[in-house]
Amino acid sequence: MVKVYLSQRGIPFTEKNTSLDPAAKDELMKLGYQSTPITVIGEQKLLGFNPMRLQAALAAAGIKK
Repeated sequence: MVKVYLSQRGIPFTEKNTSLDPAAKDELMKLGYQSTPITVIGEQKLLGFNPMRLQAALAAAGIKK
């Protein structure tokens, strides 16, 4: 859902698959999380899909689309 949300708004993102990429899994663990999706926007880390929090994080990072 996060990918759809960002794609519909034309916001570029990088997807990392923790099931297929051990480095991505390590990065997830270093962030202090064990489950996905984790969305990193600026300094904010968002767990799960919450459109209101995504929009607020994007706005705080100066991303408006």
